[in-house]
Amino acid sequence: MANFAVGFDNIDVAACTRHGVLASNTPEVLTETTADIAFALMMAAARRVAEGDRFLRAGTPWIWGPLMMLGQDVHHKTLGVVGFGRIGQALARRARGFAMRVLYYDTCRPPAGVEQELGAEYRDLADLLRESDFVSLHTNLSEQTRHLINAERLAMMKPTAVLVNTSRGPVIDEEALARALNDGEIFAAGLDVFEREPDVHPALLGCENAVLIPHLGSATVQTRLAMGNLAADNLLAALAGRRPPTLLNPAVWEQRAAAG
Repeated sequence: MANFAVGFDNIDVAACTRHGVLASNTPEVLTETTADIAFALMMAAARRVAEGDRFLRAGTPWIWGPLMMLGQDVHHKTLGVVGFGRIGQALARRARGFAMRVLYYDTCRPPAGVEQELGAEYRDLADLLRESDFVSLHTNLSEQTRHLINAERLAMMKPTAVLVNTSRGPVIDEEALARALNDGEIFAAGLDVFEREPDVHPALLGCENAVLIPHLGSATVQTRLAMGNLAADNLLAALAGRRPPTLLNPAVWEQRAAAG
């Protein structure tokens, strides 16, 4: 089985292992592209880009004024990265170009050299949410991360903060997020993924301060081609009796090797 994505919560890997089925995904080839879209969502939500686009397309009469559609600066602000794997670290590298301070939370901390290279400081999740001007989610989906961002944790964030999610939709309680956006608990959100894709919570659709895009994280010509090639390489390797390059359940391969 070759999954055309890095996330594999849509595959029952344990069942594949029980039945001797090799399962694979497409990591690494989409790291930089997904970090790009996360940063794009940060910028768009903070500077109200989508809202401004809708405003003009609606033909709304306007004249420039010093208080018109004020947003939040991105440069020199604090970015909190939740999930500091490949994509989270790639986002941190981009943040350095905007002179941002980088905080991160992960259950597995990277080597000290990575923290030093990226100028990243570890925080527990609560402190990260309280200190950050931008919070970007890059965690996998599990029972521990489902609704990781809920009403209680949204209340910890600054009223000027921006929340971005390019990981998995169910990491956020969308109903709680819509309330927080409407009540001014946080400034804005940028979402590429949703709890019940392809459906989006109706309350979120009504939030002017939410930038919503249809799971475009890896959607460039170059990256989708690389993902397709990697998925094909995994399949061809398995059919030829070779270990797939990005195997999710190596126990199956080991069992086959032991059986001769």
